[in-house]
Amino acid sequence: MLWRPGLVLLLSLCGGGAGSEQRRDAAARDAELAGSQADSYRRRTPPPVEPLDFGFVPSAVYDTHAYFEPGAMGILFHVVHAFLYVVQPNPFPKDLIVRVIQQNKGGLKIEEWRKPENVVLLLQAIYYETGFIACASIGLVFLVLIPIVGTCFCICRCCENCGGEMHQRQRKNADCQKGFYTTSLVIISSFIIVGVLFAYAANHNVSMQIKSTRRFINTNMRDLKTFANNTPAQIEYMTAQYTTAKNKVLSEMDNIGPLLGGRIHSQLEKEVIPSLDNALRMAGAMRETKEALENISSSLEVLQEGTARLQARLMGERASLSNTLSDPACTNGAVSHTCNTIRATLSQLGANADFANLPDVSRQLANVDVVLKTDLSNIVQKGYSSFNDTPKMVKEQTRNIVAGVKGMLDKIGGEINGFAKMFPVEASMVNFTVFLNEGQKKIEAFYPQIDQIDFYRWISCVSALCTVVLILTFNFLGLLCGACGSDKQSTPTTRGCLSNTGGNLLIAGVGFSFIFVWVLMGVVVTLFVVGGNVEKLLCEPLANRQLFQIVDTPYMVHPAKKNFLPDMLFQNPNIDLTVGGMYRECFENNGLYHALQLESMFNINSFLNRTVYNKDLSNVFENIQINLQDITLLEQDGRDNLVNFANTGVGEIDYTAYLAEVNKGITLVDLLSFSDDLEAQADQLPRGALENALKGHASSIRQIHKEQVVPLEQTMKYVKARSGLSQSVRLLQRTASDLPVKVTNILSAIDAAEYLITNNASHVVKQETNGYIQGLVGYFRQYTEWVKNSLMTEVAQCKPISNIVDSMEIVGCSFIVDSVNTFWFGLGGCCILLIPSMVFSVKLAKYYRRMDTEDVFDDSPHYNTLTRFPRASAPPINPDW
Repeated sequence: MLWRPGLVLLLSLCGGGAGSEQRRDAAARDAELAGSQADSYRRRTPPPVEPLDFGFVPSAVYDTHAYFEPGAMGILFHVVHAFLYVVQPNPFPKDLIVRVIQQNKGGLKIEEWRKPENVVLLLQAIYYETGFIACASIGLVFLVLIPIVGTCFCICRCCENCGGEMHQRQRKNADCQKGFYTTSLVIISSFIIVGVLFAYAANHNVSMQIKSTRRFINTNMRDLKTFANNTPAQIEYMTAQYTTAKNKVLSEMDNIGPLLGGRIHSQLEKEVIPSLDNALRMAGAMRETKEALENISSSLEVLQEGTARLQARLMGERASLSNTLSDPACTNGAVSHTCNTIRATLSQLGANADFANLPDVSRQLANVDVVLKTDLSNIVQKGYSSFNDTPKMVKEQTRNIVAGVKGMLDKIGGEINGFAKMFPVEASMVNFTVFLNEGQKKIEAFYPQIDQIDFYRWISCVSALCTVVLILTFNFLGLLCGACGSDKQSTPTTRGCLSNTGGNLLIAGVGFSFIFVWVLMGVVVTLFVVGGNVEKLLCEPLANRQLFQIVDTPYMVHPAKKNFLPDMLFQNPNIDLTVGGMYRECFENNGLYHALQLESMFNINSFLNRTVYNKDLSNVFENIQINLQDITLLEQDGRDNLVNFANTGVGEIDYTAYLAEVNKGITLVDLLSFSDDLEAQADQLPRGALENALKGHASSIRQIHKEQVVPLEQTMKYVKARSGLSQSVRLLQRTASDLPVKVTNILSAIDAAEYLITNNASHVVKQETNGYIQGLVGYFRQYTEWVKNSLMTEVAQCKPISNIVDSMEIVGCSFIVDSVNTFWFGLGGCCILLIPSMVFSVKLAKYYRRMDTEDVFDDSPHYNTLTRFPRASAPPINPDW
């Protein structure tokens, strides 16, 4: 009845079961939940859920190590197993046993065995037991014939036959025969001693292992108590870990703004942020445009001033040089050519860049100043801020939902704890422990009786062995006396007392053999038939678990009940629960919930889905609504500002003219080269006033280059003015290029982003909300999966059940059956060897005992050894005899 408290434990663990209607409802709800989530998975894979750490369920440490190493006795056990395999080499008859049991469920009836199918089964059983039947038949023949042969042998000897005649005939090979009989008897007796040692070792091993059985009983009881004591704590820990999932969900709900709002923000920023970035860059372009226009205005002023002074100086020098060339001396034929050449280069004396004719940018600068009075950067930053407030907006809009979820999670936690406390698991475990204590006391109460029975068994076995030892004693004493009392000079009628005593001891051994050997053989046959069949039909199939296949055969117990174990435990034979499957799960130390396949009665996964993530909580999550219509990316002032900037006229400036003037040199020609050429040409003229005048002009031009051109080229103000003018012109040229199109594109992008937020953001919000909800549901799924895995592998680990089966196998088969089989194997060998022992003892006793008559030969002169005949003669009378 040990299973009944265990059943109470199981039902407490699993909540007592659930009806089929509840299971159907749970399946429907699971299917609905799976269907509703399938679309979201197809639309977008949710982000990975952070794994939760539920810790480790408090594990139980069991003391029983169901393993037995027989040591030196294992050699004897292997010898016996080999002998039984020779006797019975057939495989385990599982199908035969199943058919026999199924066809005889109503009991064994003689008339039933006359049916053909039963006759076939009987013949198959006989065929399987052929080896045992043959050996048992030999034993029975031995058992029957030995008393008959012994009786006949005694009567025959009393009639002075069968070696009973006290007369020994002389033979030439008498000594050889005597030595052969002695040697054979010694060898056979030695083998009998080995058989006795076999049997005694097995007998002693039973007593020793019966004491070890108490250790198995104590450790198994301790393991069952550990199982009972740990299970409530494991269940309490498992239910308490709901708090881990709940706290994680609450943390996610408290941070719904950064989490859900952040996800929405991340999805929308792909369109929103680039449009705002372009607007912000345009605001920077406005400031740069103003700076460029200011730089152009100031640089142009500097350049105009410097080039104007240089132009005036060069123009004066050119006029002076022209007057000099108007001298009559230049009309001379030899000189006129040189003067004309110089006159032709006068046009090169002048400033190259004419900055005075460049258009003014003051109007554009004034327009840009007006545009910059509106701070577009600030307006764009407001758009950034409005968009970045999405998490805060989400948190504000879901405040009530978060509060509702917190209350609902607290309620669910209370329901789980209440459900766990609804069933008296701890009280059941206490009752189970009390039951174990009482059972252990009852078992321990049998220990004295078991010891007493084992003592009687030990005495009986030793007594049986003592009969063999007694016969061996007679044999060895007879051999010893006969060998020590033998005298080669004595005749059969004159043998000594010691030799005669040896012969009598051998005959006494033969007599005791006839008295006891048939009884011992009866014991051997009985133990052989019982122990051998138990080994082949119970122990071996139990060791390789084939026995479970018989027990688990469908409809074995009842034709209408498929499996007997679930029918016995749960009154439901259709559950696919087998003894072998349960043993395997318990052997692997899995949970009792999985070992008994209680998920078919109470689906903990469905229960947790209904409880942990129920429809009410699902509805609350589905009611999360996020409205982003209050987000404004760019105010109207900012839009107007962008349009006004496009209309400032910076695109109307002639940037090509500016760049053309900036890229020109300061003068049209290098003044130093010009002065050198002028001086060289003056040297070609005749000496005189014209030559000196031209050289003076050359000197003046060098002076202009030194005083005005070089400073303009080296003065930082002028250099920076040219560089700044060039850079500013190029910057304005890039900015003004398609400026209205750029502004239009920026405004279009902002309009598209605002339209997305206002009209199409609901899709993004729904998508991200589903992903967020799936993340929350993922924490509950982690908890339910952890509970399911814990129930299967960690909670109520049923290793003690498989340990009980293994311990029973060790005690019943390794401790008892193997020892009993070794005992009859050794004793049976002794019984068989006693037959030749008796034969050789009778033969050898003839050479040790004193004979009444002997063969005498006459030694006459006419005597021929070839024709002599012995005659009987009585021994001489000796008063000492």
